[in-house]
Amino acid sequence: MRTKMIMVLGVCALTMSACSGERDPRLLNVRSDGQGPDEFAVLPNKPLTLPDTYNALPEPTPGAANRADIDPIADATRALGGNPNGGISDGGLVAYASRYGTDPNIRTTLASEDLEFRRRNDGRLLERLFNVNVYYEAYSDQSLDQHAELDRLRRRGVRTVSAPPEGAAE
Repeated sequence: MRTKMIMVLGVCALTMSACSGERDPRLLNVRSDGQGPDEFAVLPNKPLTLPDTYNALPEPTPGAANRADIDPIADATRALGGNPNGGISDGGLVAYASRYGTDPNIRTTLASEDLEFRRRNDGRLLERLFNVNVYYEAYSDQSLDQHAELDRLRRRGVRTVSAPPEGAAE
């Protein structure tokens, strides 16, 4: 009987030890913390080319990018028909939205107000005791019913894109 009890306790201990994995699994860690090379930082260079005339070369600018360096964002913008040197085309929208001024501390203000709101809506006793996430429940009164809004816009004659059927994302 005593041997059986020791075996059962041993199996329970092994089972519980199998549940104690790392809190931060290394497979989910994309950033390299070692001294080895970072595979994502390696970019091939453009091939070196000789200009037709050396007088056509721009003036050297210390600290500027090398002409043979790859700029993936600008290359993708060019490939999609955009202008990589173009500015923000929404300048009018930004100017209109900030016509009454902007608060430089808006992120801090929103973070403190959000923390206070979540403290007031922190769930019931058992939800707090078992650390249940009540974030979406706390904000459910403020969330948008996408299908009701889609119906409202369509009734007003606003052209809208199609939406996923109700219940498809659940």
